[in-house]
Amino acid sequence: MVNPVSSATKAAPVQSSAPVARQQAPNAQTKPQPVATDTVQISAAAQALQEATETSVQTSQEARSGDAQAQRLQTKEQAAQGSSK
Repeated sequence: MVNPVSSATKAAPVQSSAPVARQQAPNAQTKPQPVATDTVQISAAAQALQEATETSVQTSQEARSGDAQAQRLQTKEQAAQGSSK
């Protein structure tokens, strides 16, 4: 059964012996805190699957942005198309 609270007492404030830190002015320059980032590493098998299921458009975009693996793949595909014509 629940009993109602009939009276409550206030606790006395705690006195600290440590000096109180001064707050900085709001317009004082402070260094920005670096943002925490998470990194994810996938297995070699997952990387191979990701590359195998990549579309030619994705490969072209990656090759233009400097991805060496995409550039090699694109060169191979162009060579294969040239020899089959």
